[in-house]
Amino acid sequence: MARSGPIRVLLAKPGLDGHDRGIRLVLRALRDAGMEVIYTGLRSTPEQIVRAAVEEDVEAIGLSSLSGAHQTHFIEVSRLLESHEASDVLLFGGGIIPQQDVEGLSAAGFEWIYPPGTTLHQIVSDLKAELRPESVQGESTS
Repeated sequence: MARSGPIRVLLAKPGLDGHDRGIRLVLRALRDAGMEVIYTGLRSTPEQIVRAAVEEDVEAIGLSSLSGAHQTHFIEVSRLLESHEASDVLLFGGGIIPQQDVEGLSAAGFEWIYPPGTTLHQIVSDLKAELRPESVQGESTS
């Protein structure tokens, strides 16, 4: 069933990655676009991320990785969502992720993988188009 109201997104930095400037910029952009954003902070485990997502009833999870452990952590989040019967939660990720890893992450259920340089507008637009397409129809393209 389609939801209405603000889009609810959980953002997380799984693993030992301690760089959070990029995810904080994404957080601010999503909030400025009217979304409700929960940020689990640095060094979250996949189990903590999925538990928070289920408890907060989010529609999307965005993961960020600059440490090179994206395949391990991102895929574990996807697997745990399935085991919690929450595989309908949209997954997206970003960070330093080699192009050759994108196909495997897509196969694990990630809708988008955003490389460095992706505009905040693109991330906001993609989430709105996927989760609230009716709201995008009324927006101007200027």
